[in-house]
Order: sequence, then C-alpha cells, then structure tokens
Amino acid sequence: MNFSVQKDGDVTVVGVGLVRATLSNAEEFKNLLLQHIDNGVTKLVVDLSECEFIDSTFLGALVVSFKRITQANGDIKLVGFQPAVQSMFELTRMYRIFEAFKTTGEAVKSFY
Repeated sequence: MNFSVQKDGDVTVVGVGLVRATLSNAEEFKNLLLQHIDNGVTKLVVDLSECEFIDSTFLGALVVSFKRITQANGDIKLVGFQPAVQSMFELTRMYRIFEAFKTTGEAVKSFY
C-alpha cells in the first residue's frame, strides 16, 4: 500500500508514499480519504512530503475529498510541498483552497 494512516488525537494523518502521485493511484487515494470522511473524520492532514510530482487527477481526488469533508464541517490540511508540487498548487490556484504547512505537527496543531 502506498498510503499510511495514523491518528494524532482526533486528527487523521494520511501519508502519501509516492514519488509520483498520478492517475494510477488517484482512485485508491480518493477512496481511502472518502472512507475516513464517511466514517466521521472531520480533521484530516495529508502528508505529501514524499511526492516530487502530483498530477491533475490526484489533485482532483483531493478536491473531491475536500468538498465532502467541508460538508461535514471538517477540513483537510496539507503538508510537505516539494518544489514541483508547490508549483502545481500555485498554477491551479489550489493554494487558495488548501491550507499548507511545513510539518505534520504544525498542521495538526492548526486544528486546535
């Protein structure tokens, strides 16, 4: 499995263990996030620190999950942008939607 899930209090942290986050993994990733959201998770951190590249399909999985979690009065925070991933979020203006942090600890603390 390319994804890890940990709990930090009532915050769920999903680690993306992919160098290239692309179409081939986007559906599995989206289903994982939606499963947690549907099970009541409202505080979600996604750690992208291992990703050197993220494509639009994978980004779309984040957007779908963000829409679902905000309907449940929750939020998704992102962690660990490498340069190409940062560029993708700037190019698509997704930085306006997702709050990003340098460390998982900072992202978790931002919920409180």
